[in-house]
Amino acid sequence: MLESVGPVGYVIRKLNQMRESGDTSHSRFEVIEIIEAMILALVAVATAWSGYQAAQWAGQRAQLYAKANRLRVTAEGLATLAGQERIYDSDTFNSWLAAKLGGKAEAAEFFERRFRNEYRPAFAAWMSTDPFNNAQAPPGPIFMPEYCNAKHEQFLGLTKQGAEMADQGTKSGETGDQYVRITVLLATVLFNYSDWATLSFQGRARCQGSARVSARAVCGSEHLSQPRPARRERLPVNAVGQ
Repeated sequence: MLESVGPVGYVIRKLNQMRESGDTSHSRFEVIEIIEAMILALVAVATAWSGYQAAQWAGQRAQLYAKANRLRVTAEGLATLAGQERIYDSDTFNSWLAAKLGGKAEAAEFFERRFRNEYRPAFAAWMSTDPFNNAQAPPGPIFMPEYCNAKHEQFLGLTKQGAEMADQGTKSGETGDQYVRITVLLATVLFNYSDWATLSFQGRARCQGSARVSARAVCGSEHLSQPRPARRERLPVNAVGQ
């Protein structure tokens, strides 16, 4: 029959020895001490692992929050640039419109050449609506569906990514808080169980000591109760000579 190895196998062997031997008190106490040590070791390892996980999740939360802040700062910069480009588009268009209505064809061509590349599709779509004769035409190219600003789109994308990153950081923080609570609970269990084990060990030691003292007392009483051999009387020296 194969025997188990490790602490569990040692406990099993001790239990078998305790069952086979007639005196089971010492073996029983030894097995109980081993089991208590194994429980304390498992709780200690679980406490350390939970503390490590809490620190890891806290670090991940800090990293995610830092990334979210960087994304937000970058997004705000892009939003500022997008606003400046929108103002430039509006000013250039207003200057072109004033030159167009004023009959200054050369000035109108000059401002038209100053349009940004992203603005030109919207301007062409607006001109196709015949705005000078169609009262239902949009007020300007920036109100056309074709009008877009790459920096504004990047701003929206980075803002969304930053919000998602912040949400992930919040979830990581909540997970880390749960591990902190678990660590505190395990540490409390470890502290209380270690105190209980110490008191239990002291109680068993006192019991074993009392048992030894009782055994010695019984042996001593048995020794005293045994009859002593009769003492031989010594005769006087002169009586021996006679």
